[in-house]
Amino acid sequence: MTFKVFLQYALPHRFLSRLVYWGTRWTFAPWKNWLIGAIVRNYDVDMRQAAQPDPLAYQHFNAFFTRKLKPGARQADADPAAVLSPADGRISQAGPIVDGRIFQAKGQDYSATELLGGDEAAAAPYRNGRFATVYLSPRDYHRVHMPLKGTLKETVHVPGRIFSVAPFAVEAIPRLFARNERLVCHFEGEHGPFVVVMVGAILVSSVATVWDGLVIPPYAPSIRRKSFAGQDITLDRFAEMARFNMGSTVIVLLPDGMAELDLLEPQQTVLVGQRLGRLASA
Repeated sequence: MTFKVFLQYALPHRFLSRLVYWGTRWTFAPWKNWLIGAIVRNYDVDMRQAAQPDPLAYQHFNAFFTRKLKPGARQADADPAAVLSPADGRISQAGPIVDGRIFQAKGQDYSATELLGGDEAAAAPYRNGRFATVYLSPRDYHRVHMPLKGTLKETVHVPGRIFSVAPFAVEAIPRLFARNERLVCHFEGEHGPFVVVMVGAILVSSVATVWDGLVIPPYAPSIRRKSFAGQDITLDRFAEMARFNMGSTVIVLLPDGMAELDLLEPQQTVLVGQRLGRLASA
């Protein structure tokens, strides 16, 4: 075990994340300008696509981090049957779900059931379906968009650790995505159900949705389910659905027979709206 991996187990995850949550919302100009400038320089952030291109004009660091893009900076694939990337970032892994197991990295995998909070019935449609895992780095656009049109049926806030989701941790920590704090969003689409999972990470474990506002924190002491049945919350394909206050990982699950994914290589760069695959019945 490397020292970096050891620290993932030893550090007080939630305490550090609470400090970062506060620090990224501090409006003290010298602090927020230093922090924003450090990220822009160290991660080569392209501000030309931002609706507000001046990084120091943002009220605080989190406003910069969750910045809007200019109209037209991202476009949905023109094929209405295309399954879209929900985020800017890199493909961590993508492909078939095999007997309910989802590939993580280098011989690591985890079950769809545990990812979805231990709900075997909810995981059943995805037993031999398809998945795509997208990792967002600090330089990326941090709003998450719909891969398909869908009606929200339920969210499940699953408590857990807040390990890093950087590649070194994904390769070394068993079942990482099924252990981290996460928000599971169940949708019903025109061609069947699908799931979008927002996975938290150390220092960056804050998630807000367009229908509920800030959801994480607070951190969940136990699994929290919230039904949206009958509320008719329907989001179009490519519509914004959520954002990470700081970055993390998005996982999309598609049921068996709904779609075929394109050949997506690990570490391949993707953008919101880019085609990941195509609906099989369209």
